[in-house]
Amino acid sequence: MSPLRPGATIGILGGGQLGRMLASAAAQLGFDVLIYSPEDDPPAGRVAAGAFQADWDDAEALTEFAQACDVITLEFENVAVASVEVIEKTGKRVLPGAKSLSVSQDRMTEKTFLNAHGIPTAPFREINSAADISAALASLGGKGVLKTRREGYDGKGQAWVYDAAEAEKAWAKIGAMPAILEGAIAFECEISVLVARSVTGETTSWAPPRNSHENGILARSVVPSGLSKAVEDEARAKAMHLADELGHVGVLALEFFVLPDGTLLANEFAPRVHNSGHWTPEACQTGQFEQHIRCVAGWPLGDTHRLFDAEMANLIGDEGLVDPATLKANDVLTLYGKREARPGRKMGHITRRLGPRKD
Repeated sequence: MSPLRPGATIGILGGGQLGRMLASAAAQLGFDVLIYSPEDDPPAGRVAAGAFQADWDDAEALTEFAQACDVITLEFENVAVASVEVIEKTGKRVLPGAKSLSVSQDRMTEKTFLNAHGIPTAPFREINSAADISAALASLGGKGVLKTRREGYDGKGQAWVYDAAEAEKAWAKIGAMPAILEGAIAFECEISVLVARSVTGETTSWAPPRNSHENGILARSVVPSGLSKAVEDEARAKAMHLADELGHVGVLALEFFVLPDGTLLANEFAPRVHNSGHWTPEACQTGQFEQHIRCVAGWPLGDTHRLFDAEMANLIGDEGLVDPATLKANDVLTLYGKREARPGRKMGHITRRLGPRKD
């Protein structure tokens, strides 16, 4: 693939906040962006050169969209693989491709893939009915979290199970859908590694942030993580190994549980830019959004060196109705352009530089 020249058109599948920030980064590098989304008035569409509104199974619209673009990428992992295949039939590349999508879209497939490639996870069992939960629970030490195999995010599609008597209730809570039961892990903290892989196979990564969650939603990411260099280096190596095994192009995020002895257990990965990397544009030489555009455009990777210590705080629900008078001098505010603040909805984030890098 020859590097795209400024003025080329990059298509983005999905119109949410990640697409909005990708579109802004692409514009800074001189590209035009087209958004494809089933939504009317998507946030990303309002900062792009244009937007297609059509369903994911509309082959005619997908084909027209592809023909208007030089390359296509995505902002979320639940784009149907069939939609990607329609686009690829036009001869246009979708980066990352179907493999990264198909592995990440199913938790059973994802965890099996990670383990098969030397990236251990918490123990898990396949669950296809409430009747499967009792035996699985016993084999996992008597406590675990039931997770739908597909489309769960931000704590949705999950239910803790502490006793076999709770099986039916937990199964109903997740919608009686195919699932996995994951064993409970006594971890010290959670981190994530964001890695970028170019079209020619070069990889780089950012410093792993320490992440904290509230009600299943990421609340805060902080760098440095406070962990040893050895633990961070191992996490970064595993994430880059994953990107290589997938043949991934673009940014990818791999989340880890860190046990008290420093052992790393992978939780899940996202084949895209990620909420826990929102601090990178303000704290690093090259942020995740610019880097992703560089990757899909066939450009050389940018330097991911961290210049500042930083923290990123999500604005959830009414927190997104920011009063400018409350902002501090070192607050970098990013709002996502969503029309309505709802409980549990990510409305924006604030990144704070905590001073020059100290570690």
